[in-house]
Amino acid sequence: MCGEAILLSEGDHGFVKGAIGDGRPLLICSALFLIGCGAFAIFQAATGHLLPHDAAYLGMSATQLCALQGCRILHFMIHDRISFGGVLVAIGVMYLWLALFPLRQRQTWAWWTLALSGSAGFLSFLAYLGYGYLDTWHGAGTLVLLPLFVLGMIRARRLRGDFVAPVSLNWRSAPAVGRGLLLLSGFGIAGAGLTIMAVGMTRVFVPQDLEFMGLTREAIGAINPHLVSLIAHDRAGFGGALMSFGVALSGCMRYAQPSRALWQAVAIAGTCGFATAIGIHPVIGYLSFSHLAPAVLGCAVFSLGLVLASRS
Repeated sequence: MCGEAILLSEGDHGFVKGAIGDGRPLLICSALFLIGCGAFAIFQAATGHLLPHDAAYLGMSATQLCALQGCRILHFMIHDRISFGGVLVAIGVMYLWLALFPLRQRQTWAWWTLALSGSAGFLSFLAYLGYGYLDTWHGAGTLVLLPLFVLGMIRARRLRGDFVAPVSLNWRSAPAVGRGLLLLSGFGIAGAGLTIMAVGMTRVFVPQDLEFMGLTREAIGAINPHLVSLIAHDRAGFGGALMSFGVALSGCMRYAQPSRALWQAVAIAGTCGFATAIGIHPVIGYLSFSHLAPAVLGCAVFSLGLVLASRS
């Protein structure tokens, strides 16, 4: 399907219309692209190497950076990038479900959820402009994804049906409580993403980050004048992705009818997001209780909500 949407013969308008269809093939391509980019980000960061253009921007290799502060600066960067990759996979999974199920059924809320989530993700890209650094791979990926997603959304407008009221919840039932907890998780994830992005745009680091690395922000800047900008760039990407996923999850929990496919998608997305964001911390030794507590609490609320909601 993705190949059909890309391999177009010039001037063959009939084939173009058939490949693009109602927009869902392009949205499915976008979802798969996000999943692929997320998986690559996790794998690449896990190797412990910097991307070639990152190393060129710093004028330092990962080995040279690892020689400083017991490798904690490099490990801190790796933890941001693996967390970012996990959230990209989570977004892609939710977009895939939205395109394959509720959007195909002409449920208006699904189109608006994709529109709001996608807008949050793409607009967060503007946060990079103040850092003095924009990596070429991220820029190229965005240039590929943006037209796919926008054209898909334009074509999919015809799939918007009548307005559908939010799912009615009987708060005396366990499934309703579960959906409420998942909705709360969605709001919390979006808020966390906005907070991380705001911190990245201003202070870049929270006190726990500096304590882990054993350095002040000024000391990090003294090591390499480009280092803070590169880390801020990573933080902005992670925060924007979290905000986008939180919006998508919130829309699904407010309007989607319960189904096995929905709970499977939410379970896969949540596992990818929380496993990378939390799991990388013990691997690198970043075990600050105050830093991890919100994420662990969010994971517990999400997990309990999913267990209860999936009974419906």
